[in-house]
Amino acid sequence: MPKSAAKKATRTKTMPYDVAAQLRTPDEMAAYLDAWLADAPDDAAGIARALGDIARAKGMTQVARDAGMSRESLYKALGADGNPSFATILKVARALGVKLHATAA
Repeated sequence: MPKSAAKKATRTKTMPYDVAAQLRTPDEMAAYLDAWLADAPDDAAGIARALGDIARAKGMTQVARDAGMSRESLYKALGADGNPSFATILKVARALGVKLHATAA
């Protein structure tokens, strides 16, 4: 096949996926957290990261202020290596406007 007839290889352009960009409404945020709680109830780090995703969607500075924390402390607590206390989880959930639910197992 002559070189002129060969198709040029097209490159697929990718970008990092950020779930926070998809969490636009309080209902979407609550559904996202609820999915984590239902699908991975033993994954404390994953649930904390989910709260972090929601906090980023709402704005970390405002969430930190509403939770009575510094922005840096909030990032650290909800980051990949964070290990927030249950009190912190409750403060952040309240600041996010979401509620944790319990059902019989």
